Amino acid sequence: MNIIDTHTHLYMKEFKKDIDSVINRSINKGVCKFFIPSISSSTIYDIICLEKKYPNICFPMIGLHPNYIYSTKNLNEELKKIEKWLNNYSFISIGEIGMDLHMNKKFFSEQKYAFQNQLELAKDRNLPIIIHCRNAFDYVFDILSKREYSFIKGIFHCFSGTLTQAKKIINIGMKLGIGGIITFKKNNIEQYLNQIDTENIVLETDSPYLSPHPFRGKRNDPSNLTIILKKISEIYSISENTIANITNDNVNKIFF
Repeated sequence: MNIIDTHTHLYMKEFKKDIDSVINRSINKGVCKFFIPSISSSTIYDIICLEKKYPNICFPMIGLHPNYIYSTKNLNEELKKIEKWLNNYSFISIGEIGMDLHMNKKFFSEQKYAFQNQLELAKDRNLPIIIHCRNAFDYVFDILSKREYSFIKGIFHCFSGTLTQAKKIINIGMKLGIGGIITFKKNNIEQYLNQIDTENIVLETDSPYLSPHPFRGKRNDPSNLTIILKKISEIYSISENTIANITNDNVNKIFF
């Protein structure tokens, strides 16, 4: 059985000492592909190094995460760097991009500007997108539902919203990224996930963050995708192998 982790930050400092063993352990557990989103232009080189070391296993994405806008000295210059990388290297997606108003709305206009700018990059290059959305659903959905972005495919990463929000996302052709939150004792997704057709979900870890139960609070890694798969299998009352095959097909429809 093979499964795909559609969202893992393997280039981060948490993996510097044992990245090879992390990847090999995950592969031995059946995780066959790792999709690696960037958070700013400063992370892209490390992501590409992973792809070169693990070709056809690690797949690079490129984008400016909304939370890294705060530390960006010149937003337009940062966005130009991302566009330059896109012009000179092959990425499977634009991401992770979006809006995050969890802490405050101080950089609301900058986040909205960066999000729309990167949607244009995705549209121009016919690339899927990876959406980061926290406490900003209405703003993000309002932008994505515009006619000029209607053909863009992608994933709402780390989805933890309501059934109504899930249906809205699906109706505009996006998939739901389901990760470790589904295993938490207090999560609202478990209550309705089986009302969502399996053709609308993909698997992710968001490692090193959001470790599934019983490893919550510890470093997450892609090998824990098997725990998420098991939980989803239980929710749908479908075998793990079937869920793996369905979600892999969903991934292929978006990226390949």
